[in-house]
Amino acid sequence: MNIQEKLNKILSYFKQTDDTAKKAKERLQIIIAHERGERERPDYLVALQQDILAVIGKYVHINKEDVTIDLDKQHGCSILELNVVLPAKMENSH
Repeated sequence: MNIQEKLNKILSYFKQTDDTAKKAKERLQIIIAHERGERERPDYLVALQQDILAVIGKYVHINKEDVTIDLDKQHGCSILELNVVLPAKMENSH
């Protein structure tokens, strides 16, 4: 193996690292974008979900998983979406 081949082998090793670094950078950008999306969600949504669950629970027994709250932004407006899965047969909790 001559010096040129050895040099090419060494350079190819660093090139692989460069490809790996690009992939790592892209993955990090995806993670950061996801975290930013989570930060935009207001802190009060969890408390609001618990309050709604408590109010509905006065009339019907439902699980926490049966109530979901999402906040979307469309055309400069915030849209609060509330989904509640009620049981097929409504029973009083009293």
